Amino acid sequence: MAEFFSMGGYGAYVWPSYGLAAAIMIALLVSSLRGLKATEARFERLKAETRPVRTGSNNEESPDGDEA
Repeated sequence: MAEFFSMGGYGAYVWPSYGLAAAIMIALLVSSLRGLKATEARFERLKAETRPVRTGSNNEESPDGDEA
């Protein structure tokens, strides 16, 4: 088992490389999830600001007397 981890003498280079790659991938995942959450919150905020106010039923007459 120790021979596997030493990787023929290159383990001191290989394992830190794997660790660094894993840390970068985790940081990218966290960054992406934070960005997604912020974008979804902004979208919901914009959607709430632009939502039209509806009153009455859908079968209302238009102002000129014709049916809508």
